[in-house]
Amino acid sequence: MHGKAEVAKLGNVKPNPCLSSRSFEPAALILDSAALRGVETLHALTKPALMERAGSAAAVLAARLAGAAGGRVLVLAGPGNNGGDGFVLARELLQRGYVVTLASVAQTGRYPADAALARQRWLDAGGRIETVLPDGDWALAVDALFGIGLSRPVEGIWADWIGRFNTLACPRLALDVPSGLNGDTGSLTGPCVNATHTATFIALKPGLLTLDGPDHVGELSLFDLDVAPTEAAGQVLTPVCFAGHLRPRKHNVHKGSFGSAGVVGGAAGMQGAALLAARAALYLGPGKIFLGMLAEGPGVDLLHPEIMWRSAQETLRLADALAIGPGLGQATEAVSALHAALDLGGPVLFDADALNLLAKEPALMERLAARGAPSVLTPHPAEAARLMGSRVADVQADRVASALALARRTRAVVVLKGCGSIVAAPDGRWFINVTGHGGMASGGMGDVLSGIIVALLAQKWGALEATLCGVYLHGAAAQLLAGEACGPAGLTASEIPPAVRRLFNSLVG
Repeated sequence: MHGKAEVAKLGNVKPNPCLSSRSFEPAALILDSAALRGVETLHALTKPALMERAGSAAAVLAARLAGAAGGRVLVLAGPGNNGGDGFVLARELLQRGYVVTLASVAQTGRYPADAALARQRWLDAGGRIETVLPDGDWALAVDALFGIGLSRPVEGIWADWIGRFNTLACPRLALDVPSGLNGDTGSLTGPCVNATHTATFIALKPGLLTLDGPDHVGELSLFDLDVAPTEAAGQVLTPVCFAGHLRPRKHNVHKGSFGSAGVVGGAAGMQGAALLAARAALYLGPGKIFLGMLAEGPGVDLLHPEIMWRSAQETLRLADALAIGPGLGQATEAVSALHAALDLGGPVLFDADALNLLAKEPALMERLAARGAPSVLTPHPAEAARLMGSRVADVQADRVASALALARRTRAVVVLKGCGSIVAAPDGRWFINVTGHGGMASGGMGDVLSGIIVALLAQKWGALEATLCGVYLHGAAAQLLAGEACGPAGLTASEIPPAVRRLFNSLVG
């Protein structure tokens, strides 16, 4: 029996079912192509062969998508092991009574041994290989062209076939990764299959979950083939990753029991950013919220008078955990506040202009790395590029590697924001978040994330756990709201905190 787990429906905006129960499933492991090759080599002699297991497992999903036996199924098979998976799937469906058309222009003598055997078994079962892509109405189309090893653009007839595949109105199932997608990075190498469903094997691949991956995989299912690894540096971010900190509140407590969160920022014209962060922190339950605005203001938030307005200097002194950067600007007073924040003995989250100021001064980066207290950085790709002295394209070319490099350099927990946000720890662990949707691409969302995380830091959560929880809930709240017709289009940052509060309390139980 093949161990199947449907991991995520990427791109949908329904509430995540994980949020309704404290019985959290283990976080799915993520392996890059090099690590996967190691697993495959370790199990190369097991019977049945991994290719047979993969094709058979995917055939179960394919049959469900194609509907009743007798339906017409199109399989595109490429020249490597991914094509071999396609031959196995095609044979299985043929034996189940489906009318299967398999198309391939791969040279016979170029197949790896297992794929060549799968091809021959397909022919022995009565199957044929078409070299011209036929027209027709299909119950299902299957992409088995190129797998995880693809690192160059798809060209020629293969590119033409991908283009035609994407126009088919039936369900489109990709095996392992959609052809044209880099399984390690999520970048596109040229034309790429736009699948409605993807069946991936052994473990998840980073590229399925970040950058362009979520726009191409559709509904993602993982088949572990009974050889799933037990350890990996990468994991999908789920509540199990921070479950140890989800404790119900005792009755005999006071506001001092939950710490003081501080936000420093809000230069002239950007006060809203700091206010959004402070309000977000309020909804996660610290005992006190201090807001250190750099610009003059009314001195009170009439919507949430619980937030205590102070000077930046007072906020730096009073807060148990600090978020600096939302609306900070880069004027002299902003630089002074950043210097003071680097000297604090408690946890500090650096965001927005705090990151830009750090990037300008190598000495400040050295001070950041030398801090004896926890640090969290929350850059978007452009801010990460400035911190690393590189280009945005370089950061995005391998988001996991970029986040890990920045975490090691700064000795901080790093959130590389974007589609499939990466959370990286200095010790080499990393996580990919799969909650959220495109409606979060609007002003103020990053400020809200900073407020959520600093609220948990103030309550003595570890830096990694606070960041993981904050990132997860931030996206899950957006999903929840979209499921209630509040988004994705038109979702605002200020709508997120109340939904985060609901989800957080449902997790705590």
